[in-house]
Amino acid sequence: MRKKNYDDMAKDIVAAVGGTDNIISLFHCITRLRFRLWDFDKADKAKVEKIPGVLQVVIGNGQFQVVIGNAVADVYNTVKSIFPGIHGEIDGDDSQKMTDEEKKKGNPLIQAFSTLAKVFTPCVTALAGAGMLKAILVILTTFQLIDETGSTYKILSAAGNSVFYFLPLFLAVSAARVFQCNSFISLAIVAALLEPNFTGLMTATGDVVSFMGIPTVLMGYSGSVIPAILSILVYSRLERLLKKIIPKSIELFTLPLVGLLIMVPLTVIVIGPIGVTLGNGMGAVVNFLSVKSGLAAGAVIGGAWTFLVMIGIHWGIVPIMVNNIATLGYDTIRPMIAGATFASAGVAFGAFLRFRRKEDKAFAFSNMIPALLGGITEPIVYGLSVQYKRMLICQVIGGAVGSAFMGMMHTKALVYVFPALTTLPAFFCDTFIYYIIGITVSFVLTAVLVYFFGFTEAELKAQRENDD
Repeated sequence: MRKKNYDDMAKDIVAAVGGTDNIISLFHCITRLRFRLWDFDKADKAKVEKIPGVLQVVIGNGQFQVVIGNAVADVYNTVKSIFPGIHGEIDGDDSQKMTDEEKKKGNPLIQAFSTLAKVFTPCVTALAGAGMLKAILVILTTFQLIDETGSTYKILSAAGNSVFYFLPLFLAVSAARVFQCNSFISLAIVAALLEPNFTGLMTATGDVVSFMGIPTVLMGYSGSVIPAILSILVYSRLERLLKKIIPKSIELFTLPLVGLLIMVPLTVIVIGPIGVTLGNGMGAVVNFLSVKSGLAAGAVIGGAWTFLVMIGIHWGIVPIMVNNIATLGYDTIRPMIAGATFASAGVAFGAFLRFRRKEDKAFAFSNMIPALLGGITEPIVYGLSVQYKRMLICQVIGGAVGSAFMGMMHTKALVYVFPALTTLPAFFCDTFIYYIIGITVSFVLTAVLVYFFGFTEAELKAQRENDD
């Protein structure tokens, strides 16, 4: 879609969701506009789905999600430029607060995943870029193309490590925006966990020191995920309480002073160790399932991942993967997810081979390329798999089989990246060959299944008649 068409698209979408008065806030992830609305009944789902450029509409997690694809950032920016009164999720306005009706909707687990998705989505691009740089350095050093002791390597390594080492700081800022509290105070609270005087107290994880007579267990927080999010969640509640108590005349310095005095010790003594334990526990569960039955775990993840994408809660899995990399040095979930990604690409390739209409072939092929090179699969999911129901079944089977193999072989990812051909270096370790086999199986098997079984007789007849 050409950029000059975004104005009409933006206006049509806003009108179809009930106008600006019906929009609480708007933000976007990699492929979707995510609206929070005052009244979902005022939004016309069918009308939005008919707008050129819109792939699908998903309603869930208290959001009206408009699936756009690769152009989502341009459409979002156009909406914001035409309708500056629409609040973004990071604008810090009180209108972001959940309505009473929203709070009653959805189960706690889905809401928790949705919250994690909001916290992590702004950080994903930096994580993916830094992850790719680290992966490339692994290749360069493995084949001795660069000297690990040289300054060039150390500078590039610093660039790759920066996001992962200081990840708690990124999450602190993002969590502050989601939980609606002061970003800079939040940053200061979490930064204390990485400050040299504090880190210098610990010689090994689990060391015990004293804070005003209270035994304090020390943990390493570099690269951690859960402690930063939990501490800012708690601080957001504290900040609201303090604003009610502290006079406005002295709030400027008193609020951050009291916030730091309370939250840093509380995080070090209670929240931090709990967060680290939770994060390690999640990793332990994943590893237990992978070791006990990697085949079953892979089949479930590879087969079900597409449905998590359709619901829009797949970003909630990111913290587990990032925590695995931070604590273990590798992750086994990402390779299993790759099976689903390459199965989606297989859908597009199988459809491309079987389609007769030139426009259908062009659609399938043009969406296969972003899936293979960038891991962006939603245009395929909504443009093909959902439209042709048999293709979705083929995709689930192909993803499950390829991922089951990778799970059985305990295939690893060394850094966080989007599964794609361009990110192969991220999987370059002792299980790399299993990754190549797994994604190939997912792609080829799905393409073959789609070619032979992906259409009903009526759909095939319509294609043949058009060809004639």
